[in-house]
Amino acid sequence: MNTVEKQPTSHPDLNQLYNEAIELLSALIAIPSFSGSEQDTANEIEAHLAKHGIITTRKHNNVWCYNKYFDHSKPTILLNSHHDTVKPNEQYTLDPFRAIIYDEKIHGLGSNDAGASLVSLISTFIYFYESKDLAFNLCLAATGEEENSGLNGIRSILDDLKPISFAIVGEPTGMQMAIAEKGSMVIDCVAKGRSGHAAREEGDNAIYKAIKDIDWFSHFQFPVEDHLPAPVKMTVTEVNAGLQHNIVPGECHFTVDIRFDHNYTPREILNVIINHTLSSFNVRPNVLHPSNIDVLHPLVVAGISLGRKTYVSPTSSDQGWLTMPSVKMGPGESARSHTADEFVLIEEIEEGITLYIHLLESVFKRL
Repeated sequence: MNTVEKQPTSHPDLNQLYNEAIELLSALIAIPSFSGSEQDTANEIEAHLAKHGIITTRKHNNVWCYNKYFDHSKPTILLNSHHDTVKPNEQYTLDPFRAIIYDEKIHGLGSNDAGASLVSLISTFIYFYESKDLAFNLCLAATGEEENSGLNGIRSILDDLKPISFAIVGEPTGMQMAIAEKGSMVIDCVAKGRSGHAAREEGDNAIYKAIKDIDWFSHFQFPVEDHLPAPVKMTVTEVNAGLQHNIVPGECHFTVDIRFDHNYTPREILNVIINHTLSSFNVRPNVLHPSNIDVLHPLVVAGISLGRKTYVSPTSSDQGWLTMPSVKMGPGESARSHTADEFVLIEEIEEGITLYIHLLESVFKRL
């Protein structure tokens, strides 16, 4: 009886993928894509994937697709990153909407957060797209409204996606693995007093009342076990009060950014605040819950086998909307995000593509 030898899967050339990733990132940088207005970058991503014969689905400004030989009997891995950006700050000295490449760096708005992760995941998806012998399926999702936790971002398509087993969320982490991420909640507070003339003993200064609460937010420590990181971090980030110099302000508004882990629920945190402060407050919608993944999960074990370090991320991302196990991992450095003259190294993108591919190949062996 004659047997047919199984032919190895042919993959795209890695150098070609590296070059295409740089070209795509340069194109995306040149297109303004503030949260909620990412339609043109969504078009660019769709066009890039179409060049490789990949059929995409789109809802709002979210674009997603699956590997060519999708098999419902196999687990599906989500590859996700975002293509929206914040607005450039006033300290930019370079054109934020022009990809400037020099000294092996790519400068431009969104280059580091999260353009490098996005194009690296797209290249990784293309690498595996035509593979017939995968032990898993791949779903690539390039999504919008991450920076503002918008309603039309990734959470608007979660019910549209085929069932996902676990996910890789692309954000700048130096290609290390964030296996847990703190949740995020924002509250707008109002300290109320009584207006009056500043020259006379009139009124009840709302600023002085706010100061007492602000001081509490800056010093209060939620109980935590020894040698463990603080479970809740509260930071006052905005203060606004007063009409003019000679009027005692009747109201002082301030905003508190709150990051928290699994030790406290949002309700428990708010109860503590209510019991210790006098200001009234409203919780902004879109509370992001903390996320984590078991250190023995095949995805984490695969990453550790490649020399990746694990850590708990203090920042939030679209990972907070996911209900399946996930890691946050991508090229670039978190400290560069939202900074003037943002950049990413070309070698970081090349390393990102290579490590994503090796990570999935390592997971392949463990499924």
